[in-house]
Amino acid sequence: MRHIFSTLLLGPVLILGLILGPLFGLSGCSAPRSPLDQLKAQLRDAPEYTIALEDMRQDGTFFPAYYHKYKVLQGEQVWSTDWLEVSEDFYRRNENFLGMSLASKREGQETTTPHPAGYHYVGNEQYGQWRSDSRGNSFWEFYGKYALLRDVLGLAGGSIFRRDYDQYRGYQSQNRPYYGPTGREYGTNGTTTRQRNPSFFERRQAREVASQQRFRQKFQNRIGRSSGASLRSRSFGFGK
Repeated sequence: MRHIFSTLLLGPVLILGLILGPLFGLSGCSAPRSPLDQLKAQLRDAPEYTIALEDMRQDGTFFPAYYHKYKVLQGEQVWSTDWLEVSEDFYRRNENFLGMSLASKREGQETTTPHPAGYHYVGNEQYGQWRSDSRGNSFWEFYGKYALLRDVLGLAGGSIFRRDYDQYRGYQSQNRPYYGPTGREYGTNGTTTRQRNPSFFERRQAREVASQQRFRQKFQNRIGRSSGASLRSRSFGFGK
């Protein structure tokens, strides 16, 4: 009898858990993996790779959706994903890293500390070599068949000097994002990024303009309602 009574009491709780579990995470299931984690899982057997945040966008106003597009580099091979939906939290955590590597693997070692896509290959003699300029400055030169890595970095005739690479290595050892020699070249606010992905900034500006217009419209509507209410309240004063 006691067992039956306990079951009757627990019944509604169990049913409520089954109904609300999928909505509030009560089912005990783990959260779905992000598209980035899924890409890393697909590449787990690859000896090396770089997954860069090629583009990102936000759609919608009241119930916005967030999307990433990734570029995957594997030596001479480069390919891009379609737009992949991500959570708002994941989007916000990575919104400063446009154009940068979010995950890379080299010699079996993986890093998820953001850095300019392509730095991952510097120092690897399979892809290039260190040379010296007329002033004795050591810089990295990619071999011709890996020129695409220069394009990904947006060097445009510039060079990665050894001092910059050493600085990058120092940031990596401290798990700090590296935005370039002056800290202003790479990432969402970087000068190189602005040149290489103008469409992102056009979309962002359009969203800001639309947001400002909505705010002005709401303000004007509120002022209009307030003025109408004031006029009505004054009309009650006539005839006293």
